[in-house]
Amino acid sequence: MHSTVNVASGQGPTLPELAGLLTDDKPLDRTTVNSWEDIEFVQAVHATGRRKLILCALWTEICMAFTALDALREAYGVYPVIDAIGGTSPVAHRAGLDRVIQAGGQPISWVSLACELQRDWARVETVPKIVEIVLADRLLAESPSQREVEVAPTA
Repeated sequence: MHSTVNVASGQGPTLPELAGLLTDDKPLDRTTVNSWEDIEFVQAVHATGRRKLILCALWTEICMAFTALDALREAYGVYPVIDAIGGTSPVAHRAGLDRVIQAGGQPISWVSLACELQRDWARVETVPKIVEIVLADRLLAESPSQREVEVAPTA
């Protein structure tokens, strides 16, 4: 499930790269900066029957932190994806994460999350996509010098 803030009133669309991945998931557009203050959002979370929330957001110290703190008060497990959230500054990002961690949130990186969801390489139906997303599209693409080292012939 994904939620947007004030898109209906022209405040800006979901990032095109993200929107392209979420075509089957109609966004819940709200006016509050805290998703947990939006009745439709909370009802949708409750309807899943799940007790763990993986949170990404535009602003760590606002949209993610406010929602996480309220969800933690209701005994949800909260997992902020630390490198899929951005603060208004590095200090604000760190402060937002610290606040959520002190309240019981469990930070996770996107790579760790992807591998945790995969769990077992014997789940062969998901392996190609995990390898594509984690290795080919991101880690190897972001580190050309590392890739050169890995494929360089040895003497």
